[in-house]
Amino acid sequence: MAKKAKKPVEGLLKFNRVKPATNVAISALFIVLALLCFLPALLVLIVSFSSEKSVVTIGYSFFPLEWSLNSYTYLFRQGAYIGRAFVNSIFVTVVGTCIGLVMCSTMGYALSRPNYRLRKFFSYFILIPMLFSGGLVASYMINANILGLKNTYWALILPICCSSFYVIIMRTFFQTSVPEAIIESAKIDGARQVRIFTQIVLPISLPSIATIGLFFTFAYWNDWMMAKYYLNGNAQDIFPLQYVLISLENNIDFLSRNSQFMSPGEANNVPAETVRMAMVMVAVVPIACSYPFFQKYFISGLTIGAVKG
Repeated sequence: MAKKAKKPVEGLLKFNRVKPATNVAISALFIVLALLCFLPALLVLIVSFSSEKSVVTIGYSFFPLEWSLNSYTYLFRQGAYIGRAFVNSIFVTVVGTCIGLVMCSTMGYALSRPNYRLRKFFSYFILIPMLFSGGLVASYMINANILGLKNTYWALILPICCSSFYVIIMRTFFQTSVPEAIIESAKIDGARQVRIFTQIVLPISLPSIATIGLFFTFAYWNDWMMAKYYLNGNAQDIFPLQYVLISLENNIDFLSRNSQFMSPGEANNVPAETVRMAMVMVAVVPIACSYPFFQKYFISGLTIGAVKG
């Protein structure tokens, strides 16, 4: 009995077929890329647990001559200062991310509505900050002198709580991924725009919300420039973590450069090299732990919402 001829694959499906050898090669490539991303982080972790003598002798190594907790002990002695800064960064990150998501999502939704009269005007208006900027002096005068944000938490939150780029991303997502039929059905049932947005549009838009939220979280957690601009020595209680770590690193550099003026025992108590890596771990681990939270919404948001016939 003659074998049936295989039906030729047509259209875009032929580009989705991958040979086994190609699949193995691609998998190996991604494994290598993953290791290239993971090994530097592993090296930082190992060096943070290495002794200062080992780093000075053989440099940064995956196999140090001696293990030590001196770098973390040094940071622990600054526990009250760092702990307060850690709480400040968490507060600023959570509040700033929530405010940023509210502002970008609501503005993006308004601009995505075809019957909004000022849609074109505000679409061009939000493009201006992406092309032209008033500069640092102008923004400082507005935030510090006019709004009076200096030495307050708002100085760390408001200057970066809204981004034209994120608004455009949200507007484009609402235009392309939110079915118009759902919104029209809700209007027929008597739902107002606020209810449509909060109960219908937002659940469908969880992938974009999670993406923008992750960007805001990274931006607020890693920000230290706002503290440098708007906070002075009288506002040490609201210093964020990144600014405190940079200040400690500058102090350590100063002590290392002037070690000849210090007693031998005092100079050896400053783990200049390893404490930098410990600072990196203190700053990176909390934000890395937040990624699975957003990833859950990436996955669940993809399956929420549909147009029923």
